[in-house]
Amino acid sequence: MAVAGLALLMLGVFRKEDSTKSVSVLVILALGAAMVLVSSLGGDRLTAFNGLFVADRFAGFAKGLVLVASAIATAMSLPYLEREKIGRFEYPVLVLFSTLGMMMMISANDFIALYLGLELQSLALYVLAAYNRDNARATEAGLKYFVLGSLASGLLLYGVSLIYGFAGTTSFETLANLFSGGHEHPIKPNMGIIAGLVFILAGLSFKVSAVPFHMWAPDVYEGAPTPVTSFFAVAPKIAALCLLVRVMTGPFADLVEQWRQVVTFIAIGSMFVGSFAAVVQTNIKRLMAYSSIGHVGFVLVGIAAGTTLGIQGVLIYLAIYLFMNVGAFAVILSMRQKGRMVEGIDDLAGLSKTHPMMAFVMAVLMFSMAGVPPLAGFWGKFYVFMAAIESGLYTLSILGVLSSVVSTYYYLRIVKVMYFDEPTEAFDKPVGTSMTLVMAVSTLVILAFTLIPAPLVTSAKAAAQVLFPAAG
Repeated sequence: MAVAGLALLMLGVFRKEDSTKSVSVLVILALGAAMVLVSSLGGDRLTAFNGLFVADRFAGFAKGLVLVASAIATAMSLPYLEREKIGRFEYPVLVLFSTLGMMMMISANDFIALYLGLELQSLALYVLAAYNRDNARATEAGLKYFVLGSLASGLLLYGVSLIYGFAGTTSFETLANLFSGGHEHPIKPNMGIIAGLVFILAGLSFKVSAVPFHMWAPDVYEGAPTPVTSFFAVAPKIAALCLLVRVMTGPFADLVEQWRQVVTFIAIGSMFVGSFAAVVQTNIKRLMAYSSIGHVGFVLVGIAAGTTLGIQGVLIYLAIYLFMNVGAFAVILSMRQKGRMVEGIDDLAGLSKTHPMMAFVMAVLMFSMAGVPPLAGFWGKFYVFMAAIESGLYTLSILGVLSSVVSTYYYLRIVKVMYFDEPTEAFDKPVGTSMTLVMAVSTLVILAFTLIPAPLVTSAKAAAQVLFPAAG
């Protein structure tokens, strides 16, 4: 992917005419080739660069989700960039480099490797947020994301330096041995280690926009170009959550009682802030931002469980979340009236009469996001709550269910606006082949999981088990 990114960068620089379309197609092909290479590694655990990176079944599963999300986001971006006349070859190349950073994050087996991947991803994302540089909202979003992202990186690095200072290593495997007592000189968790762990959690919480480090998400989601928002909502979030899983179940696996308290607090805060703040939103991109904060809270419930079942639930949730979000953003990207983008929730009024299929797709995705059974979103929440109950986290599970009930309100409000409000002005036709395809595939995946859940459940279980070898 690095070679492909550099080659495409050179191609774009030396080609005289606009090459956004051809570079975008080549980026999608590069992501497809990366997916083939990742799947060809199989399920065996392999390490590279003196143990800095690891490839296993968990990494393969997570990378598959990230690559699918990046490829779909690139395909969805192209019509928008051409229509808005802001197409430049740098856009798909930045998506490719940020995806490369995500792959490094997922395979990180050392804090130095983790930081390299995180910064490669973040630097590309800062530029993407401000990609439409002539738009004041976009440049403000990019600047805000950069400043707060730099602060989060500082917190993460301070936490890593504390861990290194007290443990003398940044290797995940060596840290796991030191804390489990399997090393010649074991270390008991002291105040320095706990402080380092908390700073690392704070830095990673920013990357997944979890409460109380979520404040950047609504402004950046609203200000960034809509295709960038759709990319932010899935690929970087999935990568950061999988990184959080690897860090908590790897080097800090034996400190579960210490980090579980912090993760539980963040999960409760994210679920409630995401649910209540979204109720008053009128802009659909801000609503999706708060929705994603709420979903992060539900995923953290599975991480707080700290068991194979919990991580299995996390992976199932992330796979379903991916298709729910790209489908919803395909509808948002199709919201155009007389050639201009509209973002208000009220603009969806009467969609069932003017675009019945689009309204049906949005309704299925909203019901799934709300967790209405038997749709896929319900089963995602079911698995993480079951894992929490199995680990004795009853309060967290009850609060999670209550916040899920609150979130149902704003998802169903969209369905009500589409089906029961009078149409104001119809959306432009046609919506485009790529958008139609993304909507169709997303809806089919959500419906297919409802009927045939076994392939995803089985592969998620196999991926989760490699993180808990002692549990068999």
